[in-house]
Amino acid sequence: MTDRFDCYYCRDNLHGKKYVKKDEKHVCTKCFDKLCANTCAECKRPIGADSKELHHKNRYWHEDCFRCAKCYKPLAAEPFSARDDGKIMCGKCGAREDGSRCQGCYKVVMPGSQNVEYKNKVWHEECFTCFECKQPIRTQSFLTKGDDIYCSPCHDKKFAKKCFHCKQAITSGGISYQDEPWHSECFKCRTCSKSLANTRFTSHENNVYCVDCFKTDVAKKCHGCKNPITGFGHGTNVVNYEGYSWHEYCFNCKKCSLSLANKRFVITGDHIYCPDCAKKL
Repeated sequence: MTDRFDCYYCRDNLHGKKYVKKDEKHVCTKCFDKLCANTCAECKRPIGADSKELHHKNRYWHEDCFRCAKCYKPLAAEPFSARDDGKIMCGKCGAREDGSRCQGCYKVVMPGSQNVEYKNKVWHEECFTCFECKQPIRTQSFLTKGDDIYCSPCHDKKFAKKCFHCKQAITSGGISYQDEPWHSECFKCRTCSKSLANTRFTSHENNVYCVDCFKTDVAKKCHGCKNPITGFGHGTNVVNYEGYSWHEYCFNCKKCSLSLANKRFVITGDHIYCPDCAKKL
């Protein structure tokens, strides 16, 4: 005699019939659908013995119900994400929903797409543009002014100081002379064109000269010692009289060598004398 093989719930004989094994119990399909089937998280109907079931984190779906909550794409064989609100989404819709938004166009920046991150903000690469020329920055260097972003050429054109000599932007370094900015390479001797940055120089009639060229080409010659009067070094004061000039230390009596600066003197020929020596001549 054959042993009985019954449904755990209704005790119907299961020999030759379809059944489901549930928690070590044998259950006919009718009892399974009524008493054991999981409820679909989407349609809220039982997932019967004849239906294909999908599950994720203690939730269950009919295969046809497991779809993206946004675009309704079937996800049984696709990557998906489960959101905190319980919705299931395909990768693309999940990225759109949760992804960062571009500061330029305010659309979602999709994972893996070309983008730029700066100060905890993100842009599509083509949206990260210069405020002035509107061209994408891409791999160029850039500078900021407030919240605005500029490529280097536009920033220099709009904000950099202009060289007093060539009128072009000073992007780095530079010097200041008479409250005017200069490129270091533009600040040069009028005569020999040597750079005057970090060296001694003097000016004459709005032109600047190195010390050597000033002595040779510009400076007046002392009527006493015949050397240039430069204003550098010992004796910076000058005595001028009837078109002639002297270093102050050269303006002395030819006979007694008395300094005649700020004193009465007599000129005889090319020489100067104190009044006392002049009387003796």
